[in-house]
Parts: sequence; C-alpha cells; structure tokens
Amino acid sequence: MGKPIGTPHGEHMSDGRPDPDALLDSLRRRESARRRGRLKVFLGMCPGVGKTYAMLEAAHRELRDGGDTVVGYVETHGRRETDSLLAGLPALPRRDLGHRGLALSEFDLDATLARLPRLVLVDELAHTNAPGARHPKRWQDVSELLDAGIDVFTTLNVQHVESLAETVRQITGTEIRETVPDGVIDDATLELVDLPPAELIRRLGEGRVYVAERAEIAARNFFRESNLTALRELALRLVADHVGADTRELRRTHADPGPWKTAHRLLVAVGPGPLSEPLIRWTRRMADGLRCDWLAVHVGNTVPLTEAAQAQLSKNLATAGELGAEVIATTDDDRVRGLLRVAREHNATQIVFGKPDAARWLAGWPANRALSRLVRESGDIDVLVVRGGRSATPAPHRVWLPTADANPRQYLVAAAVMAATGIANVGLDAVVGPRIPGLVFLGAVVGLALFVGRGPVLLAGALGALGWNYFFLPPRFTLAIARAEDAVLFAMYFVVSLVLGQLVARIRAQQVSERARESRTTALYELTRDLAEASSRDEVVWHLVAQAGRTFQSPVGLALPSAAGLAAHPDGTLALSEKDLGVAEWAYRHRKAAGRFTGNLPGSGAIHLPLATERSVLGVLAVALPGRSVSIAQRDLLEAFARQAALVLDRIELRAAAEHARLLAESERLGRVLLNSISHELRTPLAASTSAADALAESADATAIQRRALVGEIQEANSRLNRVVGNLLDVARLDAGHVRPRLDWHDADDLVHTTLGEIRAELAGHPVRTDLPRGPVLARLDFSLTQHALANLLLNAARHTPAGTEIEIHAALEEGVLVLCVGDRGPGIAEEILPRIFDRFFRAPGAPAGGSGLGLAIARGFIEAQGGKVSAANRPGGGAVFTLRLPQTQSPPPMDSPA
Repeated sequence: MGKPIGTPHGEHMSDGRPDPDALLDSLRRRESARRRGRLKVFLGMCPGVGKTYAMLEAAHRELRDGGDTVVGYVETHGRRETDSLLAGLPALPRRDLGHRGLALSEFDLDATLARLPRLVLVDELAHTNAPGARHPKRWQDVSELLDAGIDVFTTLNVQHVESLAETVRQITGTEIRETVPDGVIDDATLELVDLPPAELIRRLGEGRVYVAERAEIAARNFFRESNLTALRELALRLVADHVGADTRELRRTHADPGPWKTAHRLLVAVGPGPLSEPLIRWTRRMADGLRCDWLAVHVGNTVPLTEAAQAQLSKNLATAGELGAEVIATTDDDRVRGLLRVAREHNATQIVFGKPDAARWLAGWPANRALSRLVRESGDIDVLVVRGGRSATPAPHRVWLPTADANPRQYLVAAAVMAATGIANVGLDAVVGPRIPGLVFLGAVVGLALFVGRGPVLLAGALGALGWNYFFLPPRFTLAIARAEDAVLFAMYFVVSLVLGQLVARIRAQQVSERARESRTTALYELTRDLAEASSRDEVVWHLVAQAGRTFQSPVGLALPSAAGLAAHPDGTLALSEKDLGVAEWAYRHRKAAGRFTGNLPGSGAIHLPLATERSVLGVLAVALPGRSVSIAQRDLLEAFARQAALVLDRIELRAAAEHARLLAESERLGRVLLNSISHELRTPLAASTSAADALAESADATAIQRRALVGEIQEANSRLNRVVGNLLDVARLDAGHVRPRLDWHDADDLVHTTLGEIRAELAGHPVRTDLPRGPVLARLDFSLTQHALANLLLNAARHTPAGTEIEIHAALEEGVLVLCVGDRGPGIAEEILPRIFDRFFRAPGAPAGGSGLGLAIARGFIEAQGGKVSAANRPGGGAVFTLRLPQTQSPPPMDSPA
C-alpha cells in the first residue's frame, strides 16, 4: 500500500491548494515509473476469453508503430486463430529444462535481458517455472524485466490474483495453487478481455477452448454458468477498483478539497496454520477498499513451533509481505496482550481475527477464549471476526514436550525416586498409618518437579498415586478405593502432577527463550561493538564472518564489488562457486534476498542477503544455514547483521570519499598557492634579468663599471631563479623518496663558514655573529643536505627581519647531538602559527613579498632524512630561533686518521 502514516490521502491545504507532500509523492512515483518498464496485463475471468489473442493483436499494433517488440513466451494451446497471429512477430528462443526425465520449455529470461527489447510478450503471468529456472514464478521473471526498463505485455486470469484466490475457491470449490501478488499488478495497466458466460460456454462446447474430453469435464465443474458469472463480476470489480485508484491518485495532486476517508489502519493476526492465508488475503482486499495501510502481526510465545508450523508461518508472513503488509513478529507470554500492544503502538483501528471453528469445540476453545478477551480488552479498536475456511486435517503447531523431557535418564530418575519413597513409606506406614505415605508420595512429586521435565513429573505422579493405592491404602494390593477422601487424594496426584509439569515446562521454555533472545542480543551487540572499531573493509569482513559463523554455526561468505564484478572475499569460510556468485550478483543488482529460503533462485545452497543502505549496495552476505527451514528470529538476526555491516561499510566508503575530497581540495589549494608563489618568484628575477639585458643591449656607450653592474644584476636574478627551481626540485625529490643522505665526518665550523660564503650576497644587509667552539667539532652528516637546510634557515631569517638586524649562528655538540641554531632579533613568530611554520607553501600573514613557502619545509625534510629534527621557537627578549638537531650514534675518528 505504501501510504505514509498520519498523512491523509488527498489531503489539501486550507486554501484549496494541493498538499505539497502529495505532490512530492506523486513526483517520486512518476520518476520511479520512468526508470522502470511498464506492465500491461490482459485480464480475463477465466481461460478461453481471448486474452492471448488480444495481447498478440496489441503487439502487432506496437510493431507497426515501429516499436522493438519480441515474443518471449506465448502459449496458444493449439488454437488456429491464435497461432496465425504469431506470424510476423519476432520471437526469442525458449529455454529447455529437464525435470524427472521430461523435457520442459520455459521462458528464457537471460536471453531477453541480453537482447534488451523495448517490449516483450510473456504469456501466463501466474505460471510456475520448472526447477532449474532462475525464479520459481514467472511473475518474478517479469518483475526483473521491468527493473531492467523493458516493457511487458502479459495475461492473467482473475482467480490467480493472490487476494482473490480464497474467494474463488469458495465460489468454485477449486483450490488455486498458482497466484500472483497484488503488488505486481498495482502499478500495471489492466485491459479487461470480457466475454459473456453463455458465449464462453458455447465456445467451450465447440472445442475452441479445450479438446473435447477436457472441455466436457470443465463444463461440469469450473465452467458452470454460475461460476463464470461470479468470476466475471470479480474481474469487472478488480478493474473498476484499479481505475478508481488511478483516479484517486490524480485527485491527490490537484486542488480538490473534497472529503477523504483517512483514519483506517488494519491489523491481521497471523498464526502458523494454513487458515491464516485467507485472512491475509481478506485483509488485503479490505485495505484496498479503504485505501489504507495494514499490518500482519505474529505474536509468538516461549513454546517452540514444530518445523512444519515454522515453515507455514514463514510462508504466511512472506505472503503478507508480498501483498504489501508491514510484517511484524513479536513475542509475548500472553498473545492477546501482545496483539493489543502492537495494535496500539502502530495506531491500528481494526484487528482482523480468525473465526474459531465451531465444528471442533475442544480444539477451538483456546481461540474462543482469546477472541472473547480480545473483544473485551480492545477498547476503541474494532475487532473484525472473519471466517478463514476449514482445514481438513489440522496439524499440531507446537512442540508439546520440551527437548529436555525426551531424555530417558529423567524418567529413570523419577521412577527411582518414587521407588525409594515407597520403600521409606513402608516403615512410615507402620507408625502413622496409610494416609501420611500418600502425602509423602505427593511431596516427592513436588520435589521432582524442581529438577526434571513435564513428562517425568507426570510419570512420578502416576507411580505415586498407583503405588500408594496398591500398597498402602486399604484394601491393600488392589486398586479399589473405599473412601471418598482417599479418592480425592488419589485424583490430586494427577492434578498436582499436571499443574506442576505445566508450570515447570513453561518456566523452562521461558528460560530457553530468554537464553535464545539473550544470545541473539549479545551476538548483535558484539558485532556492533566490533564493527564500530573497524577502520577498513577487510576488518568489517573479518568481524562479520567470525560473528555470523559463531552465531549461526554455519559457513559464511562475502561477495564484494571489484573491477571485474562481484568477487568472493578470501577471508570467508564459505567457498562461493560460480553458481553462488551468480545468485549473489542477482541479489546485488536487485537489492533483494536470494537463494535458499527465499523465492528468488531458491536452488542455491545458501541464503544471500544484500549489504544495502539507502545510498548503495556494498556487497552480499552468504550463509549456508543448516536445516530445512529458517525461523523468523534467525532471519531477523541475519538481516540485522547484514544491515549493521552495510552501515559500517557505507561509513568507511563515505569517510574515504570525504578524505579523498579533502585531499583534492587541499591539492587544489596548494596548487593555487604554488602558482601564485612561483609565478611571483619566477617573474621577479626574470623581469630583473630581462631589464638588465635590455639596458645592456641598448647602452652601447656604457662604461665598464655600468656593464659590470648590469651583468651583476643578471647574475643575481639568475641565481635567484636557480634557487626557486632548485627548491621545486628538492620538494619533488622529498615527495618521491629519492633523498638518500651520504653520511660522513665533517667539521661544523667548515659547514657554517661554507654556507655563509655561498649566500654572502643575500645576507649583505644583516650582520652575522657566529658562536662556534674553538676546536673542531666533528659530526657525521650529509654536508650538502645540511648546508642547504642551514642556508634556508639563514635566508628565512634575513627575509623576515628588518635590514640591519643581527643574525646569530650557534654550533655545539651536546650529549651526542650536533646542535645548530639560527637566531634573530626580528618580530618573532605568532604562537598560533608555530605548529604550521614548516608546512609546505605556508607563509605567515603579513610576510614580505617574495618567497615560495618551501624553504623551511625543505630544511625539515633534509634534516629528517638524516634522522634529525628541526624546531622553531620565540626567543626571550624578541626574535625567533630555529634549531637543527642531528644525533651522533658513532664516535668521531681520531684527528690523525682520514675523515
């Protein structure tokens, strides 16, 4: 149904304008319809009305209009006029499948998807595919075609509509085994192919529907005129309701302030029996009529279901989901209380409950009692009692005895305890008479109830009663009872045994149920906790495989997207074959569960759940669950595992995307900074060099002194240009990891004076004071890299201090570390930018023009390449100091040995 809770259908603004929510919902529906193929259903009341004929005529019209139309599967049943219409229509080959020695011909879904026509004809929408096909039902094939954007023409009889199947059975007495969920045709275009019942019966007699022998049988059974009239009415009503829904959808998006019925919300109680299916279909039809949402609710208790009942319950809930219900499964010791709790939590206005079978008053007594309580306690919620039909052979739904009762040892213990009690009572009987032993037997039964199950307690009660009666109660050694009070006490054994056994069984079942619930909650908590700490896709896979394997005691595999499609992750414990990967690929593309215990590709040995979020599908979880069925609790827990893993994988992808976006933004910013800085750094020396060269060329009568000055300007500009290019190359070397220091022994005094000599011109405006040890200070370092770093620190000090400011250089060997300090008495460094002072392209606010912001970054890179560190700090009294520290791990050689 899909209508939002609390949003009136067709609600309008007070000024008569359309409701914005309704308009938005309509736009979303139209956008979804544009992306999906269109379905047209040729609907008839029964076979023989001409549905396939009408579909082929429409296909010819489409072909004449230039549409890419092909026949995927059409069954003519040997009718000549229908066969003639197939001529001229392109047809795809069918797929041959073998089953039990029979060759079966089926619709080839893969071939159609590979051909990708605009329109394909697929006859008999309700058809059940042969084993080995991708989907069990043909309507699932059609849904996949629609998802691929392919338009589909198909045919359908009204008795195959899921919500009408039970009504058809009541009318015709025929069980409808092939049905199509109502949701499949909700968004389809319906074209009714109608024929009066009398005309159809005439055609049946002429052999134009079935062969003569089969036509005679059909006329006596299904094709009676009363049946056909009722089926025709159902078909007409279905088409009318469908047109009415389209009209209501149109009115919702236009300014029409007319009244709308909006307050209904249905809830149907679903049990593990086959009679729940008719209730589900009835509720769907009623919800269609009221245009409202509906819920399918199962309230379980602590008593376990039989395997057959569990499978039937899963089927019932799956049917409700296919018909558009919101499916809810909950647990409560009191089912009526649980049902009313869910109804009030979800604002249900009507509860649909099955009418108890009056023919089986004993079996129906619990249902009658539950219905009476439901009506009495429902308050403002209406209760609709609906006859769901009658099951010929009702099967037990629940396991009567807990598993522990099947232990023979408990029965032996009960018998031994009662025998020991009887022996003890022999001595007691001689003292107190026959009545007290009876109470002792009863006390033994009560004591046993604390330790054994229901069956052993019942056995102990029977043994105690019979033993007391036979051995102690007069007349002895007979089962006769002479006094009424003795008969009451004898009966009390069985009453107490039954009550205690039931209480013990219930308590132990509750204990088992609580342990199972605690186990599921713990498993989900542990998975959530582990996934919260995961920082990569591999870690998510490790945690998910480990936790799912422990919880379900099954091998687990994951298929994750790669460049070549889905690929099995190597850390999975389930080896995914090519077939499994094909099932996983389907689940990935369609965002639906597939494989075992599902209606999609059920031939797989594992259930495949897509790891899907609203944004994308991030992989497929495959679990090879044991057994022939899966419980609702197991399915819910497995889906919760998949959702949690999907959310974490999505978070990791989003974080990676955000980091990538951040890096791109930072790269763009640095690129702009580099362009601005380098363009200035290149333009200034180029302009100076060009100006000097032009002046030199134009000044033919210049003196030698003037020529030398101009040449000096050119050389200085070229030197500056060379330094800029050198910085860029140094940064590239650092990024590529190509800086390989060549360590050797050098004197710190030589290092300092050589550096000062090379940049004497740049330091001309600043006096330099050196503080060096008197003797040689030998250190193991790369002379070129360290000189370059020291030069960058000196040039930085000169650039950021006023002219005439003194620059100080200090060198010393302190505790096995060579320390080189460059200090100045300039304005110093602002505290907030100290952590960023060595970042690439970083330039302090208000810094003088010129400079690329690379000098300090290069100095740090060269020193760190040698295992050293660079730091910056403000000096007391003003100015800044930069310190290079190079650890010395070896002792210097003797002075008389070569360096």
